[in-house]
Parts: sequence; structure tokens; C-alpha cells
Amino acid sequence: MSDMTGADLVDLDLSADTKEAAARALAERMAAQGRVTDLEGFLADVAAREAQLPTGLDGGIGIPHCRSEHVTAPTLAFGRSARGIDFGAADGPADLVFLIAAPAGADDAHLTILSSLARQLMNAEFTDALRAVADPARAAALIRGEEPAAGDEDSAERASVDGEDSVAAPAAASAVAATAPATGEPQPSAAPEPPFRIVAVTSCPTGIAHTYMAAESLENAAREAGVEIVVETQGSAGFERLDPEVIAAADGVILAHDVPVREKDRFAGKPTVDTGVKAAVNRPGELIGEVRAKAARGEATAGGAAGSAGTAAATPVERGGEPGEGYGTRLRKWLMSGVSYMVPFVAAGGLLIALGFAIGGYEIDKAPSVTDHFAWAQADSWAALFFQIGGVAFAFLVPVLAGYIAYGMADRPGLVPGFVGGSIALTVNAGFLGGLAAGLISGAVVLAVQRVRIPKALRGIMPVVVIPLISAAVVGFLMFVVIGKPIASAQEAMTDWLDGLSGANAVLLGALLGLMMCFDLGGPVNKVAYTFATAGIAVSDPSDSAMKIMAAVMAAGMVPPLAMALATTVRARLFNAAERENGKAAWVLGASFISEGAIPFAAADPLRVIPSSMVGGAVTGALSMAFDATLRAPHGGIFVVPLIGNPLLYLVAVAAGVCVTTALVIALKGLRKQARDSVTRGPGDADPSTRTPGAKQPVSA
Repeated sequence: MSDMTGADLVDLDLSADTKEAAARALAERMAAQGRVTDLEGFLADVAAREAQLPTGLDGGIGIPHCRSEHVTAPTLAFGRSARGIDFGAADGPADLVFLIAAPAGADDAHLTILSSLARQLMNAEFTDALRAVADPARAAALIRGEEPAAGDEDSAERASVDGEDSVAAPAAASAVAATAPATGEPQPSAAPEPPFRIVAVTSCPTGIAHTYMAAESLENAAREAGVEIVVETQGSAGFERLDPEVIAAADGVILAHDVPVREKDRFAGKPTVDTGVKAAVNRPGELIGEVRAKAARGEATAGGAAGSAGTAAATPVERGGEPGEGYGTRLRKWLMSGVSYMVPFVAAGGLLIALGFAIGGYEIDKAPSVTDHFAWAQADSWAALFFQIGGVAFAFLVPVLAGYIAYGMADRPGLVPGFVGGSIALTVNAGFLGGLAAGLISGAVVLAVQRVRIPKALRGIMPVVVIPLISAAVVGFLMFVVIGKPIASAQEAMTDWLDGLSGANAVLLGALLGLMMCFDLGGPVNKVAYTFATAGIAVSDPSDSAMKIMAAVMAAGMVPPLAMALATTVRARLFNAAERENGKAAWVLGASFISEGAIPFAAADPLRVIPSSMVGGAVTGALSMAFDATLRAPHGGIFVVPLIGNPLLYLVAVAAGVCVTTALVIALKGLRKQARDSVTRGPGDADPSTRTPGAKQPVSA
């Protein structure tokens, strides 16, 4: 740790008001020491990590951190704020800020030291000492461990035990009891009841800070609760797998993670609490209590998550929401589970259908089945083949949507009733609204069945026979008899309303969809707009209004990355080297209708990039609707222009939005640069080269 921090990297009077300003102030100290080569590029990496998960912790601590190619050596800068800075912690602002920078290829030894610091942050004596210290050199010494904090003798002794990532407080208590002097009361000869055993896994996106802080917090809480725990930290320095015998002997499992747990199927069949890593840092006692309650009720996972054993499964699908989250947040995650699995079917099926139309014309939907007639040398036969394959793929949309909404809520037991309910939604013409309802009902039914206490001998057949049978029957009854027809009527009414849109109403809808597509660049709001559009064309004969909506949505989604690419080209000095490089890739991403190409720019400067993108997206969406552009394909960008109705005006709409967003971004970034230069130089300091060595130098935007 001695070469990672020093007095020059400590600011005991951090005057920043925001987390971005705090990160910049500390990063400038790193850059002054030659530890950061590109300040703006490094700050963009910090912002991207912060966008994944807030780094504020209860107890007044903020730990912005990242791995970056702009870092030359593992570095830690520390700042103390008198007013506090909001890092997103539930209990309020942070007064202790640790900026941790690791090179993209940092070795395991350095990462292990950084993880040790993360554990030390859970030590109250350590943080109290940092709040009281008055000398930067002493603060650096405390962080390096060269000057012990009050009470650190006990902490060090505990750390030597905790280094094994296990807590065995009950065993220690038993040993103490065995050696205690007799009190005159007869002691029972029966062996003490074995302690409750927990195995846990912690992991976070960077694997540096939260991973190890969560482990330390769980171990401390387990010690207080009198249970045994063994924690597997899946951090940047790799991970050492838990002994299979330890897992087999465990009574419960806690998975605290924000990236997929590696080899998750090892924990199948155990009572499991699956949550985010910050929950383990902030409320470990509640998690331990929750897993004990699940074990008492006999609840257990049915099996490993799809994609475990080393593959990356989407975290929102693996978790049905954290216990502390509100219903709205959980509902969004469940719906996004279904949408994320449905989108590949939309893209593949839609593009195949569009290819069929491109080759065989719009009458190809009346062609006979290729199983009855297929001529290898005829283009129309190939067109019919593509169209019919795409139609089969489209037929899976609603069942997949419903099935994976249920999966997001109840894991694998939710798949059977979800797919059954989604198929029934198609049968009764309830469409996508029916699929949404079927998925939510299926997940709720499975969760209700799982709460019923059953004899231990029958638990083995629950996920294979009992849960699928009961849940499919209940969902089928509800969809066929109770809610299917009303939902079908609502779906028909919505379709009729869309068909009747014209003039100003259509333009306003296009602007709204454009705003939604550019609000979070591939996030939940973007996916809502995209799903709304694809739902309209996911039929054999989509209406003209549905195709207009699809065209407006795709056009607006192309605007942000294309605008960022254009901005980095025409005004390169406003962007750092990393952003200019990302701008080159954004040309292709934008042209391909991949809105996520603008995310690096939005993460680095959200207050300027996102509003600008939304304005440009609204302009494009409105113009596309006004020009009556239509589109049968749900994806493809400029590569499906031949399939677009009024293609030239459609491209004009895209170009107009790109120009608007580019102009706004350049103007806003230019104003920021001017303001920063004037504040940094001061009114009487025209030449920055004449400033004293200790003064901050202006940094280009």
C-alpha cells in the first residue's frame, strides 16, 4: 500500500459540492503525480462505473472507483468534506471520499491490497480516526496501515481470522463455555445444537471495493448473530471456489452480486437470498435473518440459473428484485426480463420477414407453404422461405415475453405457466397485453405455491411435477375463462385507436416516442417504446399506423450515436481521446440502430448529452410521422432503407435530428469549457502558463 497513496493524494478540506466535482478534484491530484495519463478519459471511466451502481455507503463513505487504461499504477486518493457529498447512500451524504484507480491490467497483488482497504472501511475505529486526523501525511499513514487507529489492536486480531473469509463465532463461544469455571449449576450433558451455517458469494462490476466490503459486513453480522458463514469473494483478483463439502453442509445461501454469479448452480436446492451487493454492505443482519427464515419454511431454489457455470446471464433475470426495493422497481425488472429475451426473436423474425418482402414483394405473404412447394432456382421460393421462417419466429414473441416475465419473478418454475399463458394469449387474440398479464400472473401463482409448507419428502418433486401442474392449470383457467377476452377487447381498442391517428396527433406521438428512445439509450424507457412499436408489426398483416410507429422509433433510436459521432468529428477539441475514438465506432452503431453507442458519452456528461439527444430524437420522431414513413422491419438501421416507405424523407428526418443534437451538444460543451476556463484562470490571469506550480491548471473539456 505504501506506493499507492501519499500526502499529495490527500485533501482534508475537500470543497466539492457534487460527486463529479469530488472525483475531478481527487483525480487531478492523481494526474499531477503522473498516475493518470488522460484526466477526462479516466473521469469518463469513473462516471461509467458510477452509472452502473451508486458508490455511496452507509456511515458517510463514498468510494468512487474503476479500472481504466488511463491509470499507470494502482492509486488511492482520499478527500474529507465538511459539508458532505451525495454519493447515493440511503443514510445521506458522504464526508469520507476514497477515489480508487486501478490499471486495466492490474496484477492480483495490488488488487488484493485495495480489497483489504475496502474491508477496513467497515471498521468504525478506522473511519473515526480519518475524521479526526489533521495532517495529510498522518491520514496517508492511516490508510497505508502504518499508523494504527484507536482500537486497531483488536481489529488486527480479527483481521487475521477474517482473512480466511469465514466466521465461526459459535464454535469459539463453545470453546469459551467449555473452559469457563463452574458456577455450581449442573451443566447439561447433551451436545449443543449445531450452529446455522451460511455460504455466501459477493461480487460487483469492478470487483475492487463493494465485493470485499460486502464480505466483511456479512462476516461481522454473522459473528453478532451467532452463525457460521464462509464467503467467496468473486473479485478482480480472481476467486477461490468454496469447498463443495462446505456448500453441502450449509443451511442457507446468500448471493450478494451486481454481476452474474459464476458457477451459480453449485448452490441449487438450498434456501437462497439473492440480492444486490450494496444490500450486503448496508443491511447484512437482515439478509442473514431472511435466509434463516427461508430455511425454517423449507424454501429452496429449484436449480441453477440458466447460463451459470461460468456463462453470463442477465442479472435482472436472475433476481426478482431486492427485498428492500419498492414494487414499482421490481415490476420494472420483471417486465424487462421478458423484453430482454423477446428482443432477439423480434430482430431475427422481423428481419427475415423484411428480407422476404424485399425479394418477393408485399404479396409474398400469400405464397403457399414451402413444405408443399419450393424451387431452388426461384427467388420467390427463397422469399417465401424467409417470410415463413420469420413468421414462425414472430409466433414465439408473446409466449417468450410471458415466460420470461414469470422467470424473472419465480426463476425456472415460472417458465411452464408463463409459456402456457402466453400461448393462450395468442389463442384468444389478447396479444401483447395478454402476454404481459399472463407472465405476471404466472410468476405470482408460482410464488404463492412455493410458500406452501410441504413435507420434506415431497420437495424433490415440487419443481418437476407439482408446481408446473398447478400453476399451468390455474393460469390456463384465468386466461381462457376470466381475463383473456377482456384483454383481447382492450388490445383491439388500442389497435383501432392507433389506426385512427393522423395529423397533429400522429406527430405528437412520434415526438413522444422519440423522447423515450433517447432518454436512457437502451434502458427500460427505451425498451418500452421499442416494445410498443414491435408489438404493432408482430402480426402477419400490420396496419399502416403500426408501420409508421415502427419507422419513427427506429429513426429516433439512430440519432444519439450518429450525433455523437458527428460532434466528435466537427468539434474534436471538446472531446478527449477516448471519446474521439468512441465517436468512430458510433458511426457504425448509429447506422445499425444501436442506441447504446452513445452510452459512453452520456455516462461522461449526462447533463448535456441526454437532453440534447432527447430533443433530436423528438424532432426525428415527429418528422418521420409527419412524412408518413413506414417500416415493416423492427431492426436494421440504414441497411433496411429499401423496405421503408418514403425513404428519402425518412433519411431527412434522421439527418434533422442528428444535426439538432450535434448542435446542442457542441453548444453546451462549449459553454462548459468557457465557464471552467474563466473560473480556473480568474479575471486577472490571462496566461495559464504563468500560474504558480501549486495552482490548478485548466483542463480541456
